Amino acid sequence: MPSWFRRPILSLLVLLACLGMPTLALAHAALNSAAPADGSVLAAAPGRIELVFSEPVSPLALRLVGPDGAARTLDRFVLKDSTLVISPPAGLANGTYTLSWRVVSEDGHPVGGALVFSIGAPGGRAPATDEPIDRSVRLLVWLSRLGLYLGLFLGCGAAASRAWLGPLTAGAGRFATAMAVLGLASLPVALGAQGLDALGASVGAFAQPAVWKAAAATSYVWTVVLAAAALAAALAGRWLPGKAAAGAGAASVLLAGLALASSGHASAAQPQWLMRPAVFLHGSMIAAWAGALVPLAFALRGQAGGGALRRFSGGIAPVVALLLLSGTVLALVQVGTPAALLATAYGRVLLAKLFLVALAFLLAGFNRWRLTQRAEAGDRPAARLMRQVIAVELAVLVAVFGTAALWRFTPPPRAIAAAQAQPASVHIHTLQAMADVTVSPGRAGPVAVDVVLMDGAFGPLPARELGISFSNPAAGIEPIERRAQRGADGVWRVDDLTLPVPGRWEVELEILISDFEMRRIRDSVVIRP
Repeated sequence: MPSWFRRPILSLLVLLACLGMPTLALAHAALNSAAPADGSVLAAAPGRIELVFSEPVSPLALRLVGPDGAARTLDRFVLKDSTLVISPPAGLANGTYTLSWRVVSEDGHPVGGALVFSIGAPGGRAPATDEPIDRSVRLLVWLSRLGLYLGLFLGCGAAASRAWLGPLTAGAGRFATAMAVLGLASLPVALGAQGLDALGASVGAFAQPAVWKAAAATSYVWTVVLAAAALAAALAGRWLPGKAAAGAGAASVLLAGLALASSGHASAAQPQWLMRPAVFLHGSMIAAWAGALVPLAFALRGQAGGGALRRFSGGIAPVVALLLLSGTVLALVQVGTPAALLATAYGRVLLAKLFLVALAFLLAGFNRWRLTQRAEAGDRPAARLMRQVIAVELAVLVAVFGTAALWRFTPPPRAIAAAQAQPASVHIHTLQAMADVTVSPGRAGPVAVDVVLMDGAFGPLPARELGISFSNPAAGIEPIERRAQRGADGVWRVDDLTLPVPGRWEVELEILISDFEMRRIRDSVVIRP
């Protein structure tokens, strides 16, 4: 690795590792439980609505749609770590309500869902809250991120190549400036698009303050701030003399890697001490490789091209090695299992990206092993052919950047697996007995059931035996009965149970207190597909 790159990388890796260790971001936030439960029927209007997520979140939009279809914004809520407590409007009439919620998780991406409950009795079909996907917003998100990637990878990378390949030619300098300006122009668009996506708003709301407030509430704002610093450093290098210009270019590449590591799917994954540095290293190495291609192609037009090519050939091997190493780490953590490559949208995008990267490596290999020696010796036809191959290689890399920008819309398999592993739970409340029933995982298939028994005052309920039954009348499934075993911690457990289909399952507990006292309590729990 070139000496101008080695020390800053090592220093920033140590810094990132230290910053990443205390971070607790996991994946997309998932709703673990809700009170009232989805689909429940209440005797009276609830005094509060409680949503418990798998990680801390920040609310973006909360709406309650009544039986008449009218939507009311809920702005009275309290956030306690990963629990969101909402105060509903007073005087809710009988009927069916839908709570539409939208929050931002710690990886900076919005997550939404809906909760249906009824007061008194169900009032027909639940009011609809589904909003169609706004293709124009998604296109704006994708285009702005592609523009940002072009600025960070090609603009900052080209500026950094001055310390690696030598002074930029006039054409390479104009290219570096153009890419950096494109990146800077993309930043406000990317931030505004983030706000639109977070709120589920249309492009027409781009200038509304609420959109920018929502964008500022996500971790993506740090990507924008650091990217602006990276692009500013790249532009500054165009007018600084000698070593100062080279230093500004190198700093811009490192800041670009830091910007990419500050938000997103991969950066939010565990273990943080590994993933954030891996994202940083991957982004920095992409910029070092891709950004040097255009300056190299311009250098090959002149007499100094041989020297620039020798320096590129001498330094590219460790850059590519670190690029592949960090990329492999990210892919292994994000995908998890080989089956997810074809079974998930994220995996299919990764396969498309890997195909394009392999094509770029083939082109680079052709240049290195078929043309480099001849071009270094002054063979003009070889240098001309190398420039043409570099142009194709650069086009392929731009396609790689565009493909990678699609990941914004595809949660990684690890996040999907984490959401699927979330338990389903229900609190059964009666005057004489209560129970917290947890089904893990909360999806159809083999499950384990944990039950904590309590008396009417939330104290421990002594029980000699506990029988559990699950039935699904809608699916025509009669009660599946099991006898629970009490553990040393007082929690009753059933391990040998399979719930074969998703849907609403009726749960009945038969609690034997003594030879003369038996209590039965029941409720329902929703099992996911």
